[in-house]
This record gives sequence, structure tokens and C-alpha cells, in this order.
Amino acid sequence: MTQEMILANATLVLPQETLSGSLTLKDGVIAEITPGAAVPAGAIDCGGDYLAPGLVELHTDNLERHIEPRPGVDWPHAAAILAHDAELASCGITTVFDAMRVGSIPRGKGRYTKYARELSRELLALRERDALKISHFLHLRAEVCSETLAEELAEFGPEDRVGLVSLMDHTPGQRQFRDISKLEQYVKSKRGMSDQEFVDHVAHLKALRDQYGDHHEAVTVSEAARFGAVLASHDDTTTEQVAVSAEHGIRLAEFPTTVEAAEACRAHDIKVMMGAPNLIRGGSHSGNVAAAELADLDLLDIVSSDYVPAALLLAAVKLGGMWDDMARGMATVTRTPALAAGLTDRGEIAPGKRADLIQFRMTEGAPALRAVWARGARVS
Repeated sequence: MTQEMILANATLVLPQETLSGSLTLKDGVIAEITPGAAVPAGAIDCGGDYLAPGLVELHTDNLERHIEPRPGVDWPHAAAILAHDAELASCGITTVFDAMRVGSIPRGKGRYTKYARELSRELLALRERDALKISHFLHLRAEVCSETLAEELAEFGPEDRVGLVSLMDHTPGQRQFRDISKLEQYVKSKRGMSDQEFVDHVAHLKALRDQYGDHHEAVTVSEAARFGAVLASHDDTTTEQVAVSAEHGIRLAEFPTTVEAAEACRAHDIKVMMGAPNLIRGGSHSGNVAAAELADLDLLDIVSSDYVPAALLLAAVKLGGMWDDMARGMATVTRTPALAAGLTDRGEIAPGKRADLIQFRMTEGAPALRAVWARGARVS
């Protein structure tokens, strides 16, 4: 039986403009766009609120935060996944690429152990049981500065909904941690290391990069192709690093750390993604380039919530204000990330697209979510 719903009297955020109108939804997709503020009988009156596509999140650490709410605390995984899913839905995110680290260091004070394969099985099992509110894909963060990356990647296959693989290299002294004092501050607070333990940790990481780095990088490029996943770079800093990314076929750059790198990405037709917390806070917590600076230079394409899910919509609205173009701001969290991830069925309000939608209004300069729909079903 056909299921139909009309959302009327809304400010529709279309790919290139906003306009007053209504949407007719049928069987989970957008069937029709009707201009004007009329409210037909039986329609939901949106009261002039914005009606935008559901947000598409490509890089979030939020699931990891739920399974380990404090260092050393292993929370029940099914409960953690369900809480994560509900939180994202409540923030307007209707498609998420759940970031999971692959590549471990099983020994030492700075050790971190394998978890992605088992956690992803539990996530996919919940999805099969239709227990999740929103659409989930896997984002494997491939840490080349590790011991076990190749073995962990080999455990995944094309059936696992791996949509995104990012090449991560957290070797001290380059990329995100060019300033080793930032790494020292982070690791000591998280791992409780002494001065000497930190020195030993840095030496160990550099030795791992020397021993495994090039091999792990090559394996990651190959495995991403086997999965059918989009391959992304992470923390590119120099023109040379971006050139290597381009040689790998990368078309998405997560968090380039300098204007130089962002400009090189633009020259190589690589989309630039920056963190919403960076934009909202006015700078990077690691001391790298500010997202607002890249936005001002027209070098920012996509925004990720990174470690604060509620930041995604706020950042898009903030960009809309900076650019005096709400449609352009919202595209950084909807249409552009969807296309970058190879998803052509969502991310914009257009006939035939998934009815993943959010309704919000501005309150004291911030977006207040009123409703969220995934495939036409109310999820928040």
C-alpha cells in the first residue's frame, strides 16, 4: 500500500537556492516539489521552518566514544551502537560512515588493540534486524603506523558495507602532530605517561613507521579497491603529500593541516573536508589551519562533525551565514559528502531522492531541530 505524506509551508533548502514550498513523499522517496506556502488538507504544516536534506556524516569518532566512554571502560556494544544511532538521529544525521580504527599496537604503554572487525559485525547484525534509525556504512581508518594493519584489513570484504577507507599516519613530527608538544599533551593526559614513557612511545612509533609504513600504505590502497570503497587521505600537510594522494586515486582529503595542502587538493580535484568543531571553535585544537580560513579562501567543500555530532548542523548554518548562502552552507553536509562517498540517491531535495529530511528553525542564532525523517519515517 502506497504511503504518502505532505510537508507543507516550509523553506525548502534546494541544491542551489531556498524557496517556500511543500514536499510530497511517497514510499520513502521525494515524489513532488510544489512552490508556495499553501497547506493542503491533511498536510503537516512546517510553519515556515527550514526543510533540508538529512545530514551525511563521513568521519565521526562518536561510536568509539560510546563503546569506551572512559579509558579502559568497555561498554556493552549493542547498547553503545543503539545509543550512538539514536544520538545521530537526534542531531539530524541520517547517513553515517562509522569510523573504526584498523591497525593496532598490541604492546607497550601506548598500546591500542584490535576491535573493528567484531564491532562491525555487531553493527551490521543490528542493521539486518532493522534495529537502527538511520543508514550506516563503515569507515575504516587505516593506521599505517601500526603492526597489524594488513591482517586487520584482510578480515573485511565487499559484503561489509565499507564505504570509506582513510589512510592515517600519526607518526610524531609530521601531519597532524608536526608539533610534538600537542601529541605529548594528548597522550600523557589520555594514557598517563611519564616523560620517559612518552619519549619511548615516540621512538616506538617512528620505528613502526620505518618498518611497516610503506607496505601498509600500499596494502590500504589495494584493499580499498577490493572493498569497492572510496579512498581518502588524512592530515595532508604539504604539496608533495597531496601529490602522492592524487597518485593513489584519492578524491577526498580529510582535515588537511595547511593552506598549502588545501590549495594543492583543489589543483588535483580533491574535495577538502574539515571538522565542524574547528569551524565553531575558531581554530584547530592541534594548532593546524582553521576551517574558517579555508572557507574564506573558497577551499572548503565538506564538513564533518568529527567528535561532536551536534556540531554538524550548526557548522553548516554558520557557513551559510559566512557565505550569505544557506543552500551552499547546507550542501557541505548533505549533497557534497554524499556524492564524494559515491551515494547518488540522497543528499538533496529532488524528486526520486530518498526522503531523508530535517526540519529546523533558527533560535538565538542557532538551528533548533524540530523533526528528522529517514526514508519518510519520523526518527526524531
